[in-house]
Amino acid sequence: MAVDNENINTESLSEILEETTTQAAQPEESKRTYNKQEKTDKPYWYVVYTYSGYENKVMTNLLKTVENNGLHDNILDVKVPMEETIEIKNGKKKHVQRKLYPGYVMVKMFLTDETWYVVRNTRGVTGFVGPGSKPIPLSDAEVRAMGVENVHIKLDVAVGENVMITSGPLESFIGIVDEVNTEKQKVKVTVSMFGRDTSVELDFVQVKRI
Repeated sequence: MAVDNENINTESLSEILEETTTQAAQPEESKRTYNKQEKTDKPYWYVVYTYSGYENKVMTNLLKTVENNGLHDNILDVKVPMEETIEIKNGKKKHVQRKLYPGYVMVKMFLTDETWYVVRNTRGVTGFVGPGSKPIPLSDAEVRAMGVENVHIKLDVAVGENVMITSGPLESFIGIVDEVNTEKQKVKVTVSMFGRDTSVELDFVQVKRI
């Protein structure tokens, strides 16, 4: 179920991941059968909680299971979101990759009894984000904000309207929309800081209409 990014903010992203920790206390859940339900209308991204250090192993094992069982049409992608950072050691700079969300793996799939069971019983997986055994899909805005996939989202704002910045250095500032670029998913906003107007360009997921 797609969610308009009008209600998305950095706190909701944290809540999504924090909610997963309740799954770790339910190891027996992996042996249960997911409640019967029809296949979802389209593939969604779901967050899976893993043992620490098992993220890449879970991704590799799950992709092998998909390959061996011909599940490509139902489990479309598996990711461990990464970012490149620079470490300085012995006076030398080194580019390294680090996990954006340690302990989590993202899976894009149609939710069915079979896909739930396959993912839930992959070695190293301790649960899905969601109450009990019911996985909760990420909204398009959350998918984009978390760097999982560069999906196209809708932002219902127009030039001249006020918006609140929800993430980044100017979080919680109120600004006026100067320009909306739907193609690039960017918006230019004028913010008043220390008595001066400053123009900033932001991603759609960084603002919400007020």
